[in-house]
Amino acid sequence: MAQTEKIAGAPPEAPPPRGGGWPAVAAVAGATFTVVTSEMLPVGLLTPIGEALRVTEGTAGLTLTITGLVGAVSAPLLTPALGRFDRRLVLCGLMAVLIAGNLLAAWSPHFAVMVVARVLVGVGMGGVWAIAAGLAVRLVPGRSVGSATSLVFSGIAVASVLGVPAGTYIGELSDWRTAFVAVAGLALVVLVALAVLLPKLPAEQEIRLGGVMRLVGEPRVATGLGVVALLVTGHFAAYTYVRPALEEISGATASAIGTLLLVYGVAGVLGNFAAGAGAPRSPRGTLLVIGLVLAGTVCLMPLLGGSVITAAVLLGVWGLSYGGVSVATQTWLLAAAPEAREAASALFVGVFNGSIALGAFVGGLAADGLGIEAVMYLGAALAAGSLAVTALGRAPADGRL
Repeated sequence: MAQTEKIAGAPPEAPPPRGGGWPAVAAVAGATFTVVTSEMLPVGLLTPIGEALRVTEGTAGLTLTITGLVGAVSAPLLTPALGRFDRRLVLCGLMAVLIAGNLLAAWSPHFAVMVVARVLVGVGMGGVWAIAAGLAVRLVPGRSVGSATSLVFSGIAVASVLGVPAGTYIGELSDWRTAFVAVAGLALVVLVALAVLLPKLPAEQEIRLGGVMRLVGEPRVATGLGVVALLVTGHFAAYTYVRPALEEISGATASAIGTLLLVYGVAGVLGNFAAGAGAPRSPRGTLLVIGLVLAGTVCLMPLLGGSVITAAVLLGVWGLSYGGVSVATQTWLLAAAPEAREAASALFVGVFNGSIALGAFVGGLAADGLGIEAVMYLGAALAAGSLAVTALGRAPADGRL
């Protein structure tokens, strides 16, 4: 364990007393919900955004790529830069950045302004996610850490249930700009909740950028990051373009797409808690099941998704499998580096969001060059690749934190 302490950049100090309890955990889950909703919002609004800003669907998909790329860079950079600042104050400041980004996106008169807005969202999202990922262990007693971690990450899955479909519905009832304003309002509510419910959370240790990057050399961490990269890139290569896929493959109408995304999201929440129960016992086994089901389902979408009913079934299974990715991979990485939780979380968020950006980018190239069906096959192939890395790489014996 001494090696992990050295890698983290400084000897660990005694952790501060736990506090805040479940209301604080719920506030952090609200933060993950809001940042992921902000990040994913263009998925359900891709077509009207492209039409309003006069860009192709592939170019409109860059709104997701930009945010993911900025989040990937900001997470490992912000964590050391924040130094000893109280994490409660940092989270509130990052939520304020998120509010500004969403309001700017709502105002965007052309694509260049939207790019700036999505950069701000990426900064807020990357920082919030990196810090929130390791907070559960500081807020509740040890016996409740696994459940609290699942609740924090349920914000990600619930963003698919309520966030993306709600944005789609708002876009249909009003317009896509109103959806961004609504998420900015939600971020303000969460900012207030964080300020009121979180206890003081001084940094556990000073983290240096070099220490964060050296953690990549730990074999179990490297394997976990490789699994994250393949699963998330594959998922977002396909999921970023799920709206045009449903329109072209399944013949779904604009009103039906919101319902289909809701089916996906509900299943995602169930997958999150199922993986949260399984990952502490066996991170490797949990991720093998997730990778197998995800690859198979995405591959079947162009083959069997020709009707709205079969598309709904496939989306449900897709959501069930992908809903467990965040909590299962985060559990793997925290167990692989228990003395360097924030450093491991920063790497996790960096790779996760870099993979979102890469997936949206390569999916856009495939969509514009080869068609929507090719995007599904590409996503399935990448997810299948995660199976080899999961099976052959080094893994923690269990995921207990």
